[in-house]
Amino acid sequence: MGRAVVIGAGGQIGRPAVRALARDGWEVTAASRGGGRDENWPAEVRTPRLDREDDAALAALIGDGCDLVIDVVAYGARHARQLTGLADRIGAAVVVSSVSVYEDGEGRGFDTMGEPDGLPRYPVPITEDQVTVAPGDASYSTGKVALERELLSAADRLPTTVLRPGAIHGPYSPLPRELYFVKRNLDRRSRRVLAFRGESRFHTSAARNIAELIRLAAARPGSRVLNACDPRPPSVSEIGAAVDAVMGVETETVLLGGPAQASVGSSPWSVELPVVCDMSAAERELDYRPVVSYRDSLPETVEWLIRRLSERDWREAFPSLARIYPDLFGYAAEDAWFAARRA
Repeated sequence: MGRAVVIGAGGQIGRPAVRALARDGWEVTAASRGGGRDENWPAEVRTPRLDREDDAALAALIGDGCDLVIDVVAYGARHARQLTGLADRIGAAVVVSSVSVYEDGEGRGFDTMGEPDGLPRYPVPITEDQVTVAPGDASYSTGKVALERELLSAADRLPTTVLRPGAIHGPYSPLPRELYFVKRNLDRRSRRVLAFRGESRFHTSAARNIAELIRLAAARPGSRVLNACDPRPPSVSEIGAAVDAVMGVETETVLLGGPAQASVGSSPWSVELPVVCDMSAAERELDYRPVVSYRDSLPETVEWLIRRLSERDWREAFPSLARIYPDLFGYAAEDAWFAARRA
């Protein structure tokens, strides 16, 4: 193994990726905005600060060259051009994208979910050759497509594995969906309401499984696009039950036959139709086998969330989650709904 540079090493995916690469014998430079160090990293891992938007700083980080760049925070055509502009000094790359790039073939995708007849009807499962939204800078999804296409167009100069995870979970997440159940249990909410009969499936991706894919792709450089998800996507009801089991609580679950009623019944996984990805390409090309199941990964996530909630209000701890789901804990509305139901 040679020298590997991880960009975004201090985050949810970067931390286990650095560990996995170091275990394989890579000489790892773990760059992040804060330049921090994970307690589980070997002492020889270098931890420089890096502003991802600073072209000169990125070029200096790569230096005379490296065998591998892992970029877990790249977004848009500009970041892709940063990397391809250094292609003569980079052996290969692994870059994280998202399953949100997929379109259903009728112009519907993640960006149209809130529009009339905008709910995407994806095949089950979604393979990597499914059509994507158009590249651009209008949304997160279009920006990720722009990133992918720019990188793959330079495959002859920079072999790049593009990974498309789903609902990423694990410690250090800026968007920890599991907080929905963890905080409710800490607040002693004995009942919860779930839309769509609790059957919603939005394919989960453990950060540790993504790190395993990064490790495997690092050892087999090439230009490819791979889904990066867990072995079996749990339903939202199964996720709630699994969190309850970790926390040792029992909760009554009330199921709605249809969509949420305002905030009542809504959760970060509330999709009417399944978003489930095919993982056979990763198995075939990289001999990928997941290193952890969703259920087995939960204890460390729950422990981390409880610790964060003990330090500050959830809105301060997770501003991105609060912005996207401002009514995540609308207890007053839920209590009023239960009262009307009894009347």
